[in-house]
Amino acid sequence: MTLPPVILASSSPRRAELLRQLGIDFKVIPSDAPEVLHEQLSAGEAAQINAYRKARSVAKKYPDALVIGADTLVSVEAEIFGKPANLEAAYVMLERLQGRTHQVVTAVCLLNLRNHRQRIFADSTTVTFRSLDAVSIRRYLGHVDPLDKAGSYAIQEKGDELVEKISGSYSNVVGLPLERLKTELKAWAGTGEPWNSILAVIAEGSRRLRPGTGSQPSQLLP
Repeated sequence: MTLPPVILASSSPRRAELLRQLGIDFKVIPSDAPEVLHEQLSAGEAAQINAYRKARSVAKKYPDALVIGADTLVSVEAEIFGKPANLEAAYVMLERLQGRTHQVVTAVCLLNLRNHRQRIFADSTTVTFRSLDAVSIRRYLGHVDPLDKAGSYAIQEKGDELVEKISGSYSNVVGLPLERLKTELKAWAGTGEPWNSILAVIAEGSRRLRPGTGSQPSQLLP
């Protein structure tokens, strides 16, 4: 049985590594769709729009593939943080987040244009930052490149310097809600679909979600 090709429409190495944990072989084809933010949209709404735009821009070139687009945003109260434009903007973001609790929202779009199928969903994780002074923030920015990261931080890169606690999916903060994505892929597969042949692998992959396990993903596609 030939499996459909899978494309991750993201240049994020973190998302690619997370998706490998589900044991799915795929190609990475970054989307060129610009990310949008609007004051009238919530973080969840904006992230879902961006995830769809990213998936569609790639799916138009590969209509037979199952394209996965994703977008992550950070919000505290009514303020939304995407990726910082520069280091000074990154410093301001971390200064606004320090000592506070915020939400990390990652939206995912599953899209197959040939069969006119799509599924868009979002997951949210609550993250509480430690109280940080200027020295702590500058030190963190000296160790981690914040410019491609929503909210200017990566929980998997010296995150213990910033984060006091989280409630919800850890992988969602990294860039993909693997637990939810596994469930959605099962639903996408349906009875008799080729995806049924990888459901057992996906279930096994769900047991390898913790960072640093060292497990190697199965290779499913030629």
